[in-house]
Amino acid sequence: MENLGVDPSSVTRPRSSNLSLARASLLGCSALLLSIFLLVAMLLVFIAHDQNHEAEAHSRFDAENALQSFERLSRKTIKDYAFWGDAYQHLHLTVDTDWAFVRQNLGPTLFSDLGYQGVFVVDPTDRTVYSVVYGQLRTVTLQGWLNRSMSALIAQARQGADSASAVSTFVDMDGAPALVAAAALSPGTDPDVQRDQRPPSVLLFVARFDPARLATLGRDYGVDQLRVAATGAEATVFPRMTLADDAVAVQWTPERPGDRLLVLVLPLLACAGLVFGLMSWFILRRTTAAARVMDANHASLAASRSALAASEERFRDVAEASSDWIWEVDEQLHFTYLSERFEVVTGLSRERCLGRPLDEILSSEQSALSTWFKGHARRANAVLQCNYQSGDGQARVCRLSVREMEGRGYRGTATDITEEVEARRRIEYLSHHDALTGLANRTRMQEFLDGKLKATPTLEAPLVMLSVDLDRFKPVNDLLGHAAGDQVLNEVSQRLAGCLRDDDLVARIGGDEFVLVVAGMASQQEVENLCRRLIDCIELPFYIAEHEVFISASIGIAMAPADATLAEELLRYADIALYEAKEAGRNTWRFYAGDMNARIVERRQLESDLRLAIKQDQLRLHFQPRYRLQGKQLAGAEALVRWQHPQRGLLGPELFIPIAEETGLILPLSNWVLHTACRVAASWPDGVVVSVNLSSTEFQRGHLVARVKAALTETGLDPARLELELTESVMLDDAEGALGIMQSLKALGVRLLMDDFGTGYSSLSYLRSFPFDGLKIDRSFVGGLTASGGDHSIIQAIVGLGRALSLTVTAEGVETHDQFSALRDVQCDEAQGFYLSEPMDAQAIAQLLRRSADPS
Repeated sequence: MENLGVDPSSVTRPRSSNLSLARASLLGCSALLLSIFLLVAMLLVFIAHDQNHEAEAHSRFDAENALQSFERLSRKTIKDYAFWGDAYQHLHLTVDTDWAFVRQNLGPTLFSDLGYQGVFVVDPTDRTVYSVVYGQLRTVTLQGWLNRSMSALIAQARQGADSASAVSTFVDMDGAPALVAAAALSPGTDPDVQRDQRPPSVLLFVARFDPARLATLGRDYGVDQLRVAATGAEATVFPRMTLADDAVAVQWTPERPGDRLLVLVLPLLACAGLVFGLMSWFILRRTTAAARVMDANHASLAASRSALAASEERFRDVAEASSDWIWEVDEQLHFTYLSERFEVVTGLSRERCLGRPLDEILSSEQSALSTWFKGHARRANAVLQCNYQSGDGQARVCRLSVREMEGRGYRGTATDITEEVEARRRIEYLSHHDALTGLANRTRMQEFLDGKLKATPTLEAPLVMLSVDLDRFKPVNDLLGHAAGDQVLNEVSQRLAGCLRDDDLVARIGGDEFVLVVAGMASQQEVENLCRRLIDCIELPFYIAEHEVFISASIGIAMAPADATLAEELLRYADIALYEAKEAGRNTWRFYAGDMNARIVERRQLESDLRLAIKQDQLRLHFQPRYRLQGKQLAGAEALVRWQHPQRGLLGPELFIPIAEETGLILPLSNWVLHTACRVAASWPDGVVVSVNLSSTEFQRGHLVARVKAALTETGLDPARLELELTESVMLDDAEGALGIMQSLKALGVRLLMDDFGTGYSSLSYLRSFPFDGLKIDRSFVGGLTASGGDHSIIQAIVGLGRALSLTVTAEGVETHDQFSALRDVQCDEAQGFYLSEPMDAQAIAQLLRRSADPS
């Protein structure tokens, strides 16, 4: 740009007036007084800060004293319980939950009266054997509840057993500090308690400092607003005290007497300074009035020249500091000016580019630059996106702003937007593709499908949609981690894409759900061949982190136009067919059929009706009598639930139990069966038991032990008269967790039976490892029972196995006299079935029991 011809050195200062000396003296005095005011203000601020610091130190001492006092009290409390002969006998030598919890020796009062949210006992092998959480008896472990290992604290507690001392520490518990106190169980001075040579068990109390507890503790010790330390800006404003580590700290609001001092004194000082300032301003205004008039003309000229020079310098600085570069071209579009930023941004030489045509440096995809300039440069805010090659050979993109100079060519700025363009392209890509696998996502699949459907597929050349869902994929994530699962999904995506042609589409629309859109398949056989290739390809082993992983796939198929012509309907029908494929045993495929939708609708209606049935008392309980084979005496009855549907009549469990298990309704349904069966059986004669079937879902998330205990307590049924029947799937899902729950059930006094024995591959190992009281032979063996058949030998072997393990053996499904006689010959203990008695309601079973008690 041309120089404006202003020489800054030529700008002269205005002439001094006669009053300049007086004005300078007045300003000097003002500056001196202002310094005195500032010094006084600084002294006040220092004194206030010192007072605030002393107050904060005092509040810190009080906060430390509050927490230490609570910690000392907790240690003393736990010592009183731990060094007690009865606690040693009932929680170390044996674990007696009735003594500890029911009699409230170490039960809910520790939570309600003393505020300990967790009470735990860890045995010599560091296994949690007794847990009370929020006043409720639970089966959780100490480590699982705290989400951390307390091995070091437990070891310290055992070291202090001889000196009768307790230990404690603070830990982070869900974002708040918690005190964990521990002491080894010891018989103390009680000579009557038997001593154990094993390491002592350890009693632990856990007190979580929630906001209410911290506030109360702070008030007791004069600490204002004691709370969990905040994050962000507040974390540095108020004092904090770290407890266990940097993540566990508390804060409080200390008194600030210095602030009150500043509030009282500073306003007075400010008012005095304001009065003096107004006086100085008034005097200065009067003394300078004349000088201002005299020097006005000269000052105006000097200011104009100075502003012009500053404006030119400012333009130069802005032009070179900006990320844009400035350009000018003549009427022939040859460069006549390029700012210094041109070389920095583009890497090209200014000297070599000056004089060259614009088209040699820049290019546009819209049209030639010479043509575009003639048609658009006269418009306001004319902008054009151009491409160029940088000095290092990289392709770059810039945004060109253009303004015409009348008769002299064009000028403007250029902004490099390469990163912006690439970011837009990346966003555009991610909006249509799955971030993990790179496959099309649901949006891209919808656009592709709409485009294919607009081409109007025919019955001879249909459009095929395949909905693919991976089988056995969840264990990969659970056992090997999500990184391994992502690796499997990536390889599955490559295998699926390898089975299709270039003009077909593979999309990932969910976690392990894929959709394939294929055109040009003329026959159903071609589609089935493709499905077989897909399944065979996915069944090949995956090698993940030195593990060989196997999965399979289920496929649902919908076709346009035969099944649907809209994308939403086609996808929904493919999902329905996929559901049918999974119901058929997985690892297969199914074509959509019209009746599938009807079955789905019927199933959903049945699910909705079942929710109402549980609330509106439509369930009925029948009882299948069970007899001892020796003497044919009534031993008990199995509770069987029925549903009195308002429209369909009485429905058997095979129609609604699977739905209840899938939807989670099995828990309220089973709870109803358990309470009703116990209430009915409470009126039966002593010695007659009632059996209740359990679902594996109840073991996973049903609070089973607490529910059974509540049912026994509410109905008054003797626990020995309640039998719980469970299948092998309970142990298959989580053997360790199931064993713990079964041991807790046995502690209540109930009996446990293995149902459908003989149908699982590992039932024998479960009988040896789990605390069963009996087993029930599956009806499939009883149905083929003859005097000399193969099933006869199997049942005889099962009876012998039960006798060897001291288990009661019951045969189900006895329907003929020959079956009954054969079971009696092999000395089976009990039997039930239609030959002996059909299921009956509560009134009929009560009459049967009265007849059995009074044979006359």
